Amino acid sequence: MQITVERDVFRLAQVFTISRGSRTEAKVLTVRITDGDVTGWGECVPYARYDETLESVTAQIEGLSGALTRAALYDLLPAGAARNAVDCALWDLEAKRTGRRVWELAGLAKPGPEVTAYTLSLAEPAEMEAQAAKHAFRPLLKIKLGTPDDMPRLEAVRRGAPKSTIIVDANEGWSAAVYADLAPHLVRLGVALVEQPLPASEDEALIGMDRPVPVCADESCHDRASLPHLAGKYDVVNIKLDKTGGLTEALALRDAAVAQGFKVMVGCMVGSSLAMAPATLVAQGAMVTDLDGPLLLAEDRDTPLLFDEAGVHPPEPGLWG
Repeated sequence: MQITVERDVFRLAQVFTISRGSRTEAKVLTVRITDGDVTGWGECVPYARYDETLESVTAQIEGLSGALTRAALYDLLPAGAARNAVDCALWDLEAKRTGRRVWELAGLAKPGPEVTAYTLSLAEPAEMEAQAAKHAFRPLLKIKLGTPDDMPRLEAVRRGAPKSTIIVDANEGWSAAVYADLAPHLVRLGVALVEQPLPASEDEALIGMDRPVPVCADESCHDRASLPHLAGKYDVVNIKLDKTGGLTEALALRDAAVAQGFKVMVGCMVGSSLAMAPATLVAQGAMVTDLDGPLLLAEDRDTPLLFDEAGVHPPEPGLWG
């Protein structure tokens, strides 16, 4: 097998801001694995929050050699972006070798479209209201919050999109006291879900707290090893392939989380349709699907995912799987 890693940059349609900072482009790594005359590919988005850089993840991938299997990857790479791209490339490679779709290889039912959230970037209330009004036709909006002045923003979004379901992502930006203060207002404004209100290192404070709105673990949940630490704190887990280390672990995490009583959200980093494609299989039947990365881009892969009123559709073979 031959493995290559390339850096690709996709311009964003507009500046994207969360509580940790802003960006104008998505920087991703594209991995190709060639075996004979067949090549599979996958994409990952290294994330600084998890001490990943383009350079460090590239080095992890380039350190691999020989014949690779998805099972062997668990011993070769930790959960994270590097293993994600390689795992997804191996799935794509097998699909192309066998002439079967990945969902068939994984023993899954044929996938269909899933309604996806559309993320509104963090901004001043007036700008967020304008963003919400522009996208008020979308059934599900996600708001990036996590600052000391979030209530005016939330109120503004609700004014702009009075009929949309709203979910909130605090990106670890609140304290326990702030969350407790905001919770009744989240209910009043019809918020359906709150992602990671507290820093992962401080989420013990959620034990015993009232959760009138379901609370979702994002930074606190990476793979199946995370689950024992989430009980009593969270109602939902956010599965992202760049955290789990690929589709293989994402499917296993989904099944384990559901068996332990958690609801499932399937999310993404800001990447291209290639990064979202495997996640559409995990998202089947999820409580929340948040695979809007391509909708935030000004440019995408040559064969992009289809987004329409039904949601995000599974990939065509020309893209992945």
